[in-house]
Amino acid sequence: MNAGAHAGAGADPLARLAALPGVEAAVEAVRKAVDGVYGHRVMRRRSQEVSAEGALRGARGSAALDGADWALEEVRRRSDFGASPDARTVGAALRLTAEAGQLLSIWRESPLRVLARLHLVAAGDAAPRETVGRPRLPGEPVSEPGLAGLDVPAPPQEEVAARLDTLGGLVRAGSRAPALVVAAVVHGELLALRPFGTRNALVARAAERVVLIGAGLDPKGVTPAEVGHAEQGRTAYLAALRGYLTGTSEGVAGWIAHCGRAVELGARESVAVCEALQRGAA
Repeated sequence: MNAGAHAGAGADPLARLAALPGVEAAVEAVRKAVDGVYGHRVMRRRSQEVSAEGALRGARGSAALDGADWALEEVRRRSDFGASPDARTVGAALRLTAEAGQLLSIWRESPLRVLARLHLVAAGDAAPRETVGRPRLPGEPVSEPGLAGLDVPAPPQEEVAARLDTLGGLVRAGSRAPALVVAAVVHGELLALRPFGTRNALVARAAERVVLIGAGLDPKGVTPAEVGHAEQGRTAYLAALRGYLTGTSEGVAGWIAHCGRAVELGARESVAVCEALQRGAA
């Protein structure tokens, strides 16, 4: 795998990434931002409301990065998500965000099973039934509009299978690395591999959510990184991803920092939600 190969051999290759230049600062900034949300007085009484709002805003942000940039209130009021390609993208993002919270107990034991389930939930009827919930086979194409402009082809299926196995092994083995590092690598690897025929970017961001919650950094899911990814914009997202794909120290550290900034911005969004709830404005 890209980051794992960079980290070199060892029992815990992800932990080595925490020592890359700038990563420690990103991890500390994320910790402070998350603590800022959890320390808000509103969280003592209304954390479920903050979590629900974070999930909604996270889904909106993830869909926006895939080209369906709807206003938050449009996402909130709609009930039909099958009328157009954009509507199906928003619907997929909402389903994924809801599903992510149901898969936390399975992730460490069977991460590839979780990824298959996430793709099944995301794809809906947007892909041929026989391709849903499984990695693509040799010769099967990848349709990923959300990564248009990346200009880096998806690797062949044989490489995908090997790197997915490596990723799954790293997750099952556990790591001393901070949750941000693990989440960023899972996210980046899935974008690099594009293991499914469709919806890989949505699945990758949902997997990042699973890691951040499951690792205990954000156990209530109140710091939606998807909001921060959308706020930084697709151009910055793809630029950071290209850096990750190089496998260099600078590129991998830059991607981790980019993901860290996304969490920080998600935390800032949830602090604003807390303030609105405190004022009675939400």
